[in-house]
Amino acid sequence: MVRGLPDLTAADDPIAFFERWFREARAAGIYLPESMTLATTTPDGVPAARMMLLKGVDQRGFMFFTNYESRKGQELLENRRAALVFHWAVLQRQVRVEGTVERLTHDESEAYFQTRPRGAQIGAWASQQSAELSSRAELDKRVTEYEARFAGQNVPLPPFWGGFRLTPTAIEFWQGRINRLHDRVRYTRAGENWSVVRLYP
Repeated sequence: MVRGLPDLTAADDPIAFFERWFREARAAGIYLPESMTLATTTPDGVPAARMMLLKGVDQRGFMFFTNYESRKGQELLENRRAALVFHWAVLQRQVRVEGTVERLTHDESEAYFQTRPRGAQIGAWASQQSAELSSRAELDKRVTEYEARFAGQNVPLPPFWGGFRLTPTAIEFWQGRINRLHDRVRYTRAGENWSVVRLYP
């Protein structure tokens, strides 16, 4: 039997609650529990969404990395409002996060980049993410060129690549229940604090 959401209050920390659910998703053996949908919009309101990987969360927000010159990178730089969705179907759980984004510092991006496998580091240099590609052979050629360029040395952080942090203004927790009478609890940031309401399913 699926257990519902407790009666959370504004005194409860939604970031800590998310971290608890994330740990439980990982413990459940879910493949890539850090998978999330990132939704962005153009300055004139055209939406786009794609799957990303969460690379860190703390009281400041949710962190992820990308090519700043990609479509999503440009949309985030032009419109700082964005949303995330986590869906852990096995646990019948979903978390929606809305907020504002900012670029991580160079040092933060550098620290994460150096943890990536070398192949992924080379790939960050080789891929002109979201630009048109004439053939797979063109991408393979660029990979070979960058492998030669950085042979025998550490791969540096590309100047066009790095992280974003989404600082949440709202976090909603959804727990599936029988007869589609699901539990939904929504936190909204109020200055330095949070307010919380329970929503109809």
